[in-house]
Amino acid sequence: MTRRKGLVLPDKGYEVGEAAASIWIYLEHRQGKLASVSLELLGKARSLAVEAGMDVVGLLLGEALEHLAREAIRHGADEVRLIEDSQLAEFNLETFTDAAYGAIFEGKPAILLLGATHDGRDLAGRLAVRLQTGLNADCTDLLLDSDRGVLISEVTGFGGGIVALLECPQRRPQMSTVRPGVFPLLGADPSRSGEVLRIATNLRENTRKTTVLEHDEQAGVDLTQADILICGGRGMEGDFESLHQLAELLDGEVGGTRPPVDDGYIERERQIGQTGVVCRPKVAFCFGISGAFHFIVGIEKADLVIAVNSDPDAPIFEYADYCIIADVREFIPALRRELEAHRERAHA
Repeated sequence: MTRRKGLVLPDKGYEVGEAAASIWIYLEHRQGKLASVSLELLGKARSLAVEAGMDVVGLLLGEALEHLAREAIRHGADEVRLIEDSQLAEFNLETFTDAAYGAIFEGKPAILLLGATHDGRDLAGRLAVRLQTGLNADCTDLLLDSDRGVLISEVTGFGGGIVALLECPQRRPQMSTVRPGVFPLLGADPSRSGEVLRIATNLRENTRKTTVLEHDEQAGVDLTQADILICGGRGMEGDFESLHQLAELLDGEVGGTRPPVDDGYIERERQIGQTGVVCRPKVAFCFGISGAFHFIVGIEKADLVIAVNSDPDAPIFEYADYCIIADVREFIPALRRELEAHRERAHA
């Protein structure tokens, strides 16, 4: 069922007692696909909503996007509020803020979640100010105190030395941005049904103050989707070529800790950890990594962690499933030779 409803755009927030029993997810999309982090948030919101008896609502802005609204329902949304306008054909902070704010104020969700992406972070900050509420940024977990109706956001700080649990009990919506890869990506359920509520909005003519003249996107890597992750640290002494060779044999991706990234041995987009990417691979190899907590944040949800380090007291061994005390400069070539021999035998 599709319904239409108009919007007003008052410039204020709303109180706890005015909030509806719903969790909203801002559905980010690009090139005709929903962002992985939005699908991850739908899955997490679904589990929180079942526990607290709340609805999961997707907020989708753009042009000709009903197929994505239906996809969001298959991934856990009970309803999708769809705003389609030619001015929303591509992300623009001013127009998206106006459109999203109007929908949020009209629907008054108790909780609003966004991905901690470039666009999500920009939009979340603007919306928090307009809605006169708090914002917990770059969260690594979400809990819900259903008795109080309070969202509890987990954030690591001081290089991972502390874990803070943050609340916003006195304002609504309770807002958090969540880093990609933190929550598992649940499969779609084709049997799920839900409602698409089309919302008409009249964007102000003077809203847009910037214009995108052209896009220049470089092909990158999404480590959050890697099943096998080969990570290197300071102990690699800059030899990341051997890790790339190993990754080719294992059909995996290469990541690094902050020191080799800062030294230019590996690209910034491949940095793993609190200030980099949070991953949940099936297997994470950790070569020459001491195991500081701000790195562990990035791989702690891996199904299997294999660590190789010459220091028997390296902290990484406290988190690894398999601990190998060895010189990575000797171990990696030996492992590569064994994998190559296995491949040759398999194709013989």
